[in-house]
Amino acid sequence: MVDKSDVEAAAALIAGRVRQTPVLTVDGGEFGVPGRLSLKLELLQHAGSFKPRGAFNRMLQGPLPEAGVLAASGGNHGLAVAYAARALGVPAEVFVPVTASPVKVERLASLGAQVRQVGRHYAEALAASSRRAEETGALVVHAYDQPEVVAGQGTVGRELERQLDGIDTVLVAVGGGGLVSGIATWFDGGVRVVAVEPEPIPTLHSALKAGRPVDVEVGGIATDSLGARRIGEIAFDTARRTGLLSVLVRDEDLVRARRLLWSELRVAAELGGAAALAALIGGAYVPRQGERVAVIVCGGNTDPGDLATRPN
Repeated sequence: MVDKSDVEAAAALIAGRVRQTPVLTVDGGEFGVPGRLSLKLELLQHAGSFKPRGAFNRMLQGPLPEAGVLAASGGNHGLAVAYAARALGVPAEVFVPVTASPVKVERLASLGAQVRQVGRHYAEALAASSRRAEETGALVVHAYDQPEVVAGQGTVGRELERQLDGIDTVLVAVGGGGLVSGIATWFDGGVRVVAVEPEPIPTLHSALKAGRPVDVEVGGIATDSLGARRIGEIAFDTARRTGLLSVLVRDEDLVRARRLLWSELRVAAELGGAAALAALIGGAYVPRQGERVAVIVCGGNTDPGDLATRPN
């Protein structure tokens, strides 16, 4: 279990290590959505995503071993761990699938991490990293299923609440569920939290239907950021406890949302980072009249070279 006090403690521990990211409120008509939208631009966080919040909270719990830290990642979590490790002066080893974005792999190396590419999916990289951790004694920083990581990600919700009055609903992309469970923990049912997943990777959606976490096939165009095969235990328990709503979005809506963010706002999000907005654009989530909706734009580690074309 992670509770609101854990998120408060995380906020105090990581203060000065992470950025307060901006909230931009826009006319929803720019995106074909009625009303006004507030975008929490977490892609402007250090290392290009929300992930340093959880990485720092995990790594600052106590003295770090000489072997440093170790993580498995689709890319963004690894970047966060590498960034935090460099800031704290310890080595980092990061396992990523061979399908990881070249942009993310290059950035991992530039941050000083030792990069290991293993398997085609996150689950294979995770298995390899677990074996390596037993050999080295490095501190494992899980991408989404550790209480300290979830509490750190929950500071996104805490920060948003202080920046924006009267939120009714927060839309959050889901891979393994660290971000959505942290945010849902913070709001604890007082604000509707909507989990947004790509149709080809319905980890939480399938778990809620089955009544337990289950493995799903991993496919589609957002696997490098939302490519977990199974929802985390913490996220699943939080979803049931707080009444999370799960919706699925099509790959074509991910593409459209990403390009709209660029054409209308010059925000260069990655596909997974645009997933929450895609739920509104594609109609997977339809706000009620007057509903105040906040969208977490959670990642921007992407090559913007294909963003010049305006979406249809």
